[in-house]
This record gives sequence, C-alpha cells and structure tokens, in this order.
Amino acid sequence: MENEDWVYSKTVREHFLNPRNFLMGDESKFKYDAVGIVGNPICGDQMKMYIKVKDDVISDIRWKTYGCASAIASTSALSELAKGKTLDEALKIDAKMIDDYLGNLPKHKFHCSVLGHDALKEAIKNYRLEADKK
Repeated sequence: MENEDWVYSKTVREHFLNPRNFLMGDESKFKYDAVGIVGNPICGDQMKMYIKVKDDVISDIRWKTYGCASAIASTSALSELAKGKTLDEALKIDAKMIDDYLGNLPKHKFHCSVLGHDALKEAIKNYRLEADKK
C-alpha cells in the first residue's frame, strides 16, 4: 500500500488498517441499545451501527461493515465522530463531515460516507422508537 497507486488519504488508510470501535466477533457480547442496518445493492456494501445510549448521549458505539476500504474507513471515522455526542448532535454528522474528516474520499467512493451516516440515523431512529414504547 505504500506505492503511488494508493488513491486514499493517510487518514483513510489509517482507519482502514486500524479501524476504531469495530465490533469483533459475536454481536450478542456487546450490549447495545439499538442497531441500524443499511446497504447499497449497487456496490454491495452493508453497514451495521450499534449504539449504547446513556442520558441521551452515545456512550459507546460499535459497527460492522461489509465493503471496501472507503466503507470501512468511513464507518470507523463516523464512530469516532459520534461517540460522546448527544443523539441530536450525532444526527448532525453528515456525509460531508465524514468525508472532510477522512481528508476526502475519491468522488466515486463518496457514497460510502453516506451509508455510514444512514446507518447511524437508522440506529438512532430505532433507539427512539423503543424508548417511546417504554
């Protein structure tokens, strides 16, 4: 990956090779409050975002992504950006913010940051739906 054919930023490379908050192994071992799952049938990427919430703040976040380097890096970056934020603050993290944080993805990979954003939105929506039932 050290050759000049690598088209990603150093930050993308770092998050791809050393992803943050990745949920390794059995999902049942992480006691999450809600999960959001999204996918893109065109590229085949799928993202799962698991959130733990305390006092309306994302106290912990884990994820699984089935996809390319951009998808993995985007989800890793998003998890770092969202952890410790209120649910409303986390909803304001958009695809452009993820892309900026990563030092810009190639244009044809920008949709990966959109998927991460959508997975987090879905997890928060599911959390709020469950909270409303209680």
